[in-house]
Amino acid sequence: MHWCICLALLFPFSFVVGAVAFDPWAYTIQSTSCRAVDRVLDEEVNITIDYVDVNPTAEKSIIMVHGWPSLWSSWGYQIEEFKDEYRMIAIDVRGFGGSTHPADVQSSSTLADITGDLTCVLEHVGIQSAICLGHDWGAEVCYEAARRRPDVFHALVGVTVPYLHAAGPYADSAQLAAVMPKLAYQVFFENYTTEAVAELNKDIKRSLRATLRTVNSTPPDSFLTSTTTYLGAYDNVTEIPPIPFFTSSDEKYFVERFSSQKFDHTLIFYTRGNRYGTWQSTQAQGNYTIPQPVLSVLPLNDPVADWVFAARYLRSATLLPQLTTKTMEGAHWPHLEHSRVFNDILRAWLETLEHSLTPTQRVFSDEL
Repeated sequence: MHWCICLALLFPFSFVVGAVAFDPWAYTIQSTSCRAVDRVLDEEVNITIDYVDVNPTAEKSIIMVHGWPSLWSSWGYQIEEFKDEYRMIAIDVRGFGGSTHPADVQSSSTLADITGDLTCVLEHVGIQSAICLGHDWGAEVCYEAARRRPDVFHALVGVTVPYLHAAGPYADSAQLAAVMPKLAYQVFFENYTTEAVAELNKDIKRSLRATLRTVNSTPPDSFLTSTTTYLGAYDNVTEIPPIPFFTSSDEKYFVERFSSQKFDHTLIFYTRGNRYGTWQSTQAQGNYTIPQPVLSVLPLNDPVADWVFAARYLRSATLLPQLTTKTMEGAHWPHLEHSRVFNDILRAWLETLEHSLTPTQRVFSDEL
Protein backbone atom coordinates (compact mmCIF):
# COMPACT_ATOMS: atom_id res chain seq x y z
CA MET A 1 0.00 0.00 0.00
CA HIS A 2 1.17 3.52 -0.77
CA TRP A 3 3.08 5.11 2.14
CA CYS A 4 0.89 8.20 2.47
CA ILE A 5 -2.32 6.17 2.18
CA CYS A 6 -1.17 3.92 5.01
CA LEU A 7 -0.54 6.88 7.29
CA ALA A 8 -3.76 8.56 6.27
CA LEU A 9 -5.70 5.44 7.26
CA LEU A 10 -3.85 5.06 10.54
CA PHE A 11 -3.84 8.75 11.43
CA PRO A 12 -6.74 10.41 9.58
CA PHE A 13 -6.76 13.40 11.93
CA SER A 14 -4.10 15.48 13.54
CA PHE A 15 -3.52 14.45 17.14
CA VAL A 16 -1.73 15.86 20.13
CA VAL A 17 -0.79 13.52 22.98
CA GLY A 18 -1.70 14.98 26.37
CA ALA A 19 -2.06 18.55 25.12
CA VAL A 20 -4.39 21.26 26.30
CA ALA A 21 -6.21 23.51 23.85
CA PHE A 22 -4.10 26.18 22.19
CA ASP A 23 -5.30 28.77 19.70
CA PRO A 24 -2.43 30.73 18.11
CA TRP A 25 -4.91 33.01 16.38
CA ALA A 26 -5.99 34.35 19.77
CA TYR A 27 -2.59 35.84 20.59
CA THR A 28 -1.48 39.33 19.58
CA ILE A 29 1.81 39.65 17.75
CA GLN A 30 3.99 42.51 18.96
CA SER A 31 7.30 43.66 17.54
CA THR A 32 10.37 45.72 18.25
CA SER A 33 13.24 47.10 16.19
CA CYS A 34 16.69 45.66 16.92
CA ARG A 35 20.11 46.56 15.59
CA ALA A 36 21.87 43.95 13.48
CA VAL A 37 25.04 43.76 11.41
CA ASP A 38 25.08 43.04 7.68
CA ARG A 39 28.58 41.69 7.20
CA VAL A 40 28.44 41.90 3.41
CA LEU A 41 27.49 45.57 3.49
CA ASP A 42 29.71 46.06 6.56
CA GLU A 43 27.12 48.23 8.24
CA GLU A 44 24.50 48.17 10.97
CA VAL A 45 20.88 47.77 9.92
CA ASN A 46 17.55 47.63 11.70
CA ILE A 47 15.57 44.40 11.81
CA THR A 48 12.15 43.71 13.33
CA ILE A 49 11.64 40.89 15.82
CA ASP A 50 8.07 39.67 16.32
CA TYR A 51 7.04 38.15 19.62
CA VAL A 52 4.09 37.23 21.80
CA ASP A 53 4.06 38.51 25.39
CA VAL A 54 1.99 36.30 27.70
CA ASN A 55 1.10 37.25 31.30
CA PRO A 56 3.20 40.45 31.46
CA THR A 57 2.51 41.00 35.18
CA ALA A 58 4.12 37.71 36.29
CA GLU A 59 7.27 37.95 38.41
CA LYS A 60 9.24 35.16 36.70
CA SER A 61 10.03 35.18 32.98
CA ILE A 62 10.82 32.66 30.24
CA ILE A 63 11.91 33.60 26.73
CA MET A 64 11.20 30.87 24.18
CA VAL A 65 13.34 30.28 21.10
CA HIS A 66 12.28 27.92 18.32
CA GLY A 67 14.47 25.99 15.89
CA TRP A 68 14.16 25.11 12.21
CA PRO A 69 11.63 25.19 10.65
CA SER A 70 9.40 26.69 13.28
CA LEU A 71 7.67 29.73 14.79
CA TRP A 72 6.73 31.19 18.15
CA SER A 73 3.52 29.13 18.13
CA SER A 74 5.44 25.85 18.37
CA TRP A 75 5.56 26.62 22.13
CA GLY A 76 1.77 26.64 22.34
CA TYR A 77 1.42 23.67 24.68
CA GLN A 78 4.01 25.13 27.05
CA ILE A 79 2.33 28.53 26.94
CA GLU A 80 -0.99 26.97 27.89
CA GLU A 81 0.62 24.99 30.71
CA PHE A 82 2.63 27.79 32.33
CA LYS A 83 0.88 31.01 31.31
CA ASP A 84 -0.67 31.61 34.75
CA GLU A 85 2.70 31.32 36.53
CA TYR A 86 5.31 32.84 34.22
CA ARG A 87 5.68 35.75 31.91
CA MET A 88 6.38 34.05 28.60
CA ILE A 89 7.99 35.78 25.63
CA ALA A 90 7.81 33.60 22.52
CA ILE A 91 9.69 35.04 19.55
CA ASP A 92 9.87 34.46 15.85
CA VAL A 93 13.61 34.11 15.32
CA ARG A 94 15.02 36.59 12.78
CA GLY A 95 14.10 35.53 9.25
CA PHE A 96 11.11 33.44 10.41
CA GLY A 97 7.45 34.44 10.33
CA GLY A 98 7.24 38.20 10.73
CA SER A 99 10.78 38.77 12.00
CA THR A 100 13.04 40.31 9.38
CA HIS A 101 16.69 39.68 8.58
CA PRO A 102 19.70 41.49 7.11
CA ALA A 103 20.04 41.00 3.36
CA ASP A 104 23.05 38.75 3.91
CA VAL A 105 21.97 35.22 4.88
CA GLN A 106 25.41 33.62 4.77
CA SER A 107 27.32 35.38 7.54
CA SER A 108 25.14 37.92 9.37
CA SER A 109 23.37 35.62 11.85
CA THR A 110 25.77 33.90 14.19
CA LEU A 111 24.44 32.61 17.49
CA ALA A 112 25.96 35.72 19.06
CA ASP A 113 23.90 37.88 16.69
CA ILE A 114 20.70 36.08 17.65
CA THR A 115 21.63 36.41 21.32
CA GLY A 116 21.58 40.14 20.66
CA ASP A 117 18.01 39.82 19.38
CA LEU A 118 16.97 38.09 22.60
CA THR A 119 18.47 40.78 24.80
CA CYS A 120 16.93 43.44 22.54
CA VAL A 121 13.45 41.98 23.02
CA LEU A 122 13.91 41.55 26.77
CA GLU A 123 15.09 45.15 27.11
CA HIS A 124 12.12 46.31 25.03
CA VAL A 125 9.60 44.59 27.34
CA GLY A 126 11.44 45.56 30.51
CA ILE A 127 12.69 42.15 31.63
CA GLN A 128 16.08 42.17 33.34
CA SER A 129 16.53 38.42 33.86
CA ALA A 130 14.91 35.37 32.27
CA ILE A 131 15.11 31.64 31.74
CA CYS A 132 15.91 30.79 28.11
CA LEU A 133 13.92 27.86 26.69
CA GLY A 134 15.06 26.65 23.27
CA HIS A 135 14.42 23.76 20.91
CA ASP A 136 16.71 22.41 18.18
CA TRP A 137 18.84 25.35 16.98
CA GLY A 138 16.93 27.44 19.48
CA ALA A 139 18.56 25.34 22.19
CA GLU A 140 21.96 26.32 20.83
CA VAL A 141 20.88 29.96 20.84
CA CYS A 142 19.99 29.60 24.53
CA TYR A 143 23.31 27.93 25.34
CA GLU A 144 25.14 30.76 23.59
CA ALA A 145 22.95 33.40 25.24
CA ALA A 146 23.60 31.97 28.70
CA ARG A 147 27.31 31.64 27.97
CA ARG A 148 27.66 35.21 26.73
CA ARG A 149 25.15 36.97 28.98
CA PRO A 150 24.95 35.29 32.40
CA ASP A 151 23.78 38.66 33.72
CA VAL A 152 20.57 38.30 31.70
CA PHE A 153 19.93 34.56 31.42
CA HIS A 154 20.03 32.98 34.87
CA ALA A 155 19.03 29.49 33.69
CA LEU A 156 18.28 27.64 30.46
CA VAL A 157 16.45 24.67 29.01
CA GLY A 158 17.73 22.97 25.85
CA VAL A 159 15.31 20.64 24.08
CA THR A 160 16.39 17.83 21.70
CA VAL A 161 19.91 19.08 20.96
CA PRO A 162 22.60 19.09 23.68
CA TYR A 163 25.27 21.74 24.19
CA LEU A 164 27.30 21.70 20.95
CA HIS A 165 30.15 23.71 22.39
CA ALA A 166 33.02 25.25 20.44
CA ALA A 167 35.82 23.95 22.67
CA GLY A 168 37.23 21.72 19.95
CA PRO A 169 38.29 22.30 16.33
CA TYR A 170 35.74 23.57 13.85
CA ALA A 171 33.76 20.85 12.05
CA ASP A 172 31.83 21.69 8.90
CA SER A 173 28.62 19.98 7.77
CA ALA A 174 30.45 17.47 5.56
CA GLN A 175 32.54 16.28 8.50
CA LEU A 176 29.48 15.94 10.68
CA ALA A 177 27.55 14.07 7.98
CA ALA A 178 30.39 11.60 7.66
CA VAL A 179 29.78 10.62 11.28
CA MET A 180 25.98 11.04 11.32
CA PRO A 181 24.56 10.27 7.84
CA LYS A 182 21.18 11.82 8.63
CA LEU A 183 22.90 15.20 8.72
CA ALA A 184 23.66 15.02 4.99
CA TYR A 185 20.86 17.50 4.28
CA GLN A 186 22.93 20.12 6.07
CA VAL A 187 25.59 19.78 3.38
CA PHE A 188 22.89 20.65 0.84
CA PHE A 189 21.75 23.63 2.89
CA GLU A 190 25.32 24.87 3.30
CA ASN A 191 26.66 24.33 -0.22
CA TYR A 192 23.49 25.04 -2.21
CA THR A 193 21.58 27.50 -0.04
CA THR A 194 19.80 29.24 -2.94
CA GLU A 195 18.72 25.94 -4.49
CA ALA A 196 17.57 24.63 -1.11
CA VAL A 197 15.46 27.72 -0.49
CA ALA A 198 13.84 27.38 -3.93
CA GLU A 199 13.03 23.73 -3.25
CA LEU A 200 11.50 24.52 0.13
CA ASN A 201 9.51 27.50 -1.18
CA LYS A 202 7.86 25.53 -3.97
CA ASP A 203 5.18 24.27 -1.58
CA ILE A 204 5.35 25.70 1.96
CA LYS A 205 2.79 23.33 3.44
CA ARG A 206 4.42 20.28 1.89
CA SER A 207 7.87 21.33 3.15
CA LEU A 208 6.56 21.81 6.69
CA ARG A 209 4.62 18.56 6.67
CA ALA A 210 7.66 16.69 5.37
CA THR A 211 9.76 17.91 8.28
CA LEU A 212 7.46 17.97 11.30
CA ARG A 213 6.87 14.24 11.86
CA THR A 214 6.65 11.92 14.86
CA VAL A 215 7.64 8.39 15.86
CA ASN A 216 4.24 7.10 14.75
CA SER A 217 4.14 9.17 11.58
CA THR A 218 7.60 8.90 10.12
CA PRO A 219 9.18 10.29 6.94
CA PRO A 220 10.67 7.93 4.32
CA ASP A 221 13.86 6.15 5.43
CA SER A 222 15.99 8.08 2.94
CA PHE A 223 14.85 11.46 4.24
CA LEU A 224 17.74 13.74 5.30
CA THR A 225 20.40 11.50 3.73
CA SER A 226 20.99 13.41 0.48
CA THR A 227 23.56 16.14 -0.12
CA THR A 228 21.76 17.37 -3.26
CA THR A 229 18.09 17.60 -2.23
CA TYR A 230 16.00 17.97 0.90
CA LEU A 231 12.57 16.83 -0.25
CA GLY A 232 13.65 14.27 -2.82
CA ALA A 233 12.81 11.39 -0.47
CA TYR A 234 9.16 12.40 -0.82
CA ASP A 235 9.11 12.32 -4.64
CA ASN A 236 6.90 9.21 -4.69
CA VAL A 237 4.57 10.52 -1.97
CA THR A 238 1.57 12.21 -3.55
CA GLU A 239 0.25 13.86 -0.39
CA ILE A 240 2.05 14.08 2.92
CA PRO A 241 -0.27 13.66 5.94
CA PRO A 242 -0.96 16.67 8.16
CA ILE A 243 1.49 17.63 10.88
CA PRO A 244 0.53 15.05 13.51
CA PHE A 245 0.90 17.16 16.65
CA PHE A 246 -1.10 20.12 15.31
CA THR A 247 -4.80 20.62 14.89
CA SER A 248 -5.87 21.68 11.41
CA SER A 249 -6.18 25.24 12.71
CA ASP A 250 -2.66 25.14 14.19
CA GLU A 251 -1.25 23.90 10.91
CA LYS A 252 -3.11 26.53 8.92
CA TYR A 253 -1.66 29.24 11.18
CA PHE A 254 1.82 27.80 10.80
CA VAL A 255 1.62 27.65 7.02
CA GLU A 256 0.11 31.13 6.65
CA ARG A 257 2.61 32.79 8.94
CA PHE A 258 5.54 30.90 7.43
CA SER A 259 4.41 31.98 3.97
CA SER A 260 4.97 35.66 4.74
CA GLN A 261 8.74 35.38 4.17
CA LYS A 262 8.87 31.73 3.16
CA PHE A 263 12.21 30.00 3.69
CA ASP A 264 14.27 32.84 2.19
CA HIS A 265 16.15 33.72 5.38
CA THR A 266 15.66 30.59 7.48
CA LEU A 267 18.78 28.60 6.57
CA ILE A 268 20.94 30.90 8.69
CA PHE A 269 21.78 28.07 11.08
CA TYR A 270 23.38 25.99 8.32
CA THR A 271 25.53 28.37 6.30
CA ARG A 272 29.27 28.12 6.70
CA GLY A 273 29.71 31.83 7.40
CA ASN A 274 27.34 31.79 10.37
CA ARG A 275 28.54 28.49 11.79
CA TYR A 276 32.21 29.34 11.45
CA GLY A 277 31.53 32.84 12.74
CA THR A 278 29.90 31.39 15.85
CA TRP A 279 32.83 29.03 16.46
CA GLN A 280 35.42 31.72 15.76
CA SER A 281 33.90 34.30 18.11
CA THR A 282 33.57 31.73 20.89
CA GLN A 283 37.16 30.62 20.41
CA ALA A 284 38.29 34.24 20.59
CA GLN A 285 36.37 34.73 23.81
CA GLY A 286 37.77 31.49 25.23
CA ASN A 287 34.99 30.66 27.68
CA TYR A 288 33.02 27.44 27.14
CA THR A 289 31.60 26.80 30.61
CA ILE A 290 28.00 27.74 31.46
CA PRO A 291 27.70 27.93 35.25
CA GLN A 292 23.94 28.56 35.39
CA PRO A 293 21.40 25.78 36.02
CA VAL A 294 20.71 23.87 32.79
CA LEU A 295 17.98 21.38 31.91
CA SER A 296 18.69 19.24 28.83
CA VAL A 297 15.72 17.22 27.55
CA LEU A 298 16.81 14.67 24.95
CA PRO A 299 14.42 12.51 22.88
CA LEU A 300 15.19 8.82 22.47
CA ASN A 301 13.77 8.32 18.98
CA ASP A 302 15.07 11.22 16.89
CA PRO A 303 15.88 9.95 13.37
CA VAL A 304 18.40 12.77 12.94
CA ALA A 305 20.87 11.64 15.60
CA ASP A 306 21.39 9.87 18.90
CA TRP A 307 21.63 13.01 20.99
CA VAL A 308 22.34 11.16 24.23
CA PHE A 309 25.42 9.67 22.59
CA ALA A 310 26.34 13.05 21.08
CA ALA A 311 26.23 14.74 24.49
CA ARG A 312 28.39 11.99 25.95
CA TYR A 313 30.83 12.07 23.02
CA LEU A 314 31.21 15.86 23.25
CA ARG A 315 31.52 15.64 27.05
CA SER A 316 29.04 18.49 27.27
CA ALA A 317 28.38 17.82 30.95
CA THR A 318 31.95 18.79 31.87
CA LEU A 319 31.14 22.36 30.78
CA LEU A 320 27.74 22.48 32.51
CA PRO A 321 28.34 22.13 36.26
CA GLN A 322 24.62 22.54 37.11
CA LEU A 323 23.31 20.23 34.38
CA THR A 324 20.17 18.11 34.74
CA THR A 325 19.60 15.71 31.84
CA LYS A 326 16.26 14.02 31.21
CA THR A 327 15.35 11.67 28.38
CA MET A 328 11.90 10.96 27.01
CA GLU A 329 10.21 9.14 24.18
CA GLY A 330 9.72 11.08 20.99
CA ALA A 331 11.32 12.07 17.71
CA HIS A 332 12.72 15.54 17.01
CA TRP A 333 9.82 17.52 18.52
CA PRO A 334 9.23 15.93 21.96
CA HIS A 335 7.66 19.07 23.48
CA LEU A 336 4.99 18.83 20.79
CA GLU A 337 4.73 15.09 20.29
CA HIS A 338 4.40 14.29 24.00
CA SER A 339 3.66 17.67 25.51
CA ARG A 340 2.30 16.34 28.79
CA VAL A 341 5.45 14.33 29.51
CA PHE A 342 7.66 17.25 28.54
CA ASN A 343 5.67 19.75 30.59
CA ASP A 344 5.91 17.50 33.65
CA ILE A 345 9.69 17.33 33.25
CA LEU A 346 9.91 21.08 32.82
CA ARG A 347 7.64 21.80 35.78
CA ALA A 348 9.61 19.56 38.14
CA TRP A 349 12.87 21.24 37.12
CA LEU A 350 11.41 24.75 37.45
CA GLU A 351 10.26 23.93 40.97
CA THR A 352 13.72 22.62 41.83
CA LEU A 353 15.26 25.72 40.25
CA GLU A 354 13.16 28.04 42.38
CA HIS A 355 14.23 26.23 45.54
CA SER A 356 17.90 26.29 44.51
CA LEU A 357 18.14 30.04 43.84
CA THR A 358 20.36 31.94 46.22
CA PRO A 359 18.65 34.58 48.37
CA THR A 360 20.10 37.30 46.15
CA GLN A 361 18.83 35.60 42.98
CA ARG A 362 15.41 35.03 44.51
CA VAL A 363 15.03 38.66 45.59
CA PHE A 364 16.19 39.87 42.18
CA SER A 365 13.74 37.54 40.43
CA ASP A 366 10.86 38.70 42.64
CA GLU A 367 11.61 42.32 41.80
CA LEU A 368 11.15 41.89 38.06
